[in-house]
Amino acid sequence: MKPVILYYSQTGFTKQYAEWMAEELSCPCFAFEKGKSVDFSQFDAVIFGSWCHAGRLKKYKWFQDMLPRWKGKRKAVFAVGASPAGTIQAEQFLKTLEIPGEEITAFYLPGGLRYERMGTASRIMMKMFSAMVNRKKEKTPEEEQMAQMVSRSYDVSDRKRIKPVLEYIRGN
Repeated sequence: MKPVILYYSQTGFTKQYAEWMAEELSCPCFAFEKGKSVDFSQFDAVIFGSWCHAGRLKKYKWFQDMLPRWKGKRKAVFAVGASPAGTIQAEQFLKTLEIPGEEITAFYLPGGLRYERMGTASRIMMKMFSAMVNRKKEKTPEEEQMAQMVSRSYDVSDRKRIKPVLEYIRGN
């Protein structure tokens, strides 16, 4: 299997996961801006990674538009977000990436928040969300955890989390 990785990263978590995968798979890895000109015909598998924002995966429309060109190739998507792995929200989000009639396997990889690398709009939106959660009088344990998490920058990325993506691409 000869894969290629294309990623879109805002604060560095998606880039880090893509680079870890590229090391493990000994394959090329391109930032989205450079990768749009890649000759995909030389690869058997395409891995696309991006970050979650407001319930959407950034640049996923581009990925969808490329699917007809990638018929017969193994395709994986990894979504990087601030929520913990294994949550109902993460699982529901992965379902939004399903495309009828297409074989795409999607993975969620928790990254974290880096306020210092976010654009102004993203920082404002996260601070508003944080304030909204903190104002709530009776929080669930999940809401308490979320309030703590979004109050500051943090990093929960872990190289071990790429294992399911690697196994899928290798056909294990």
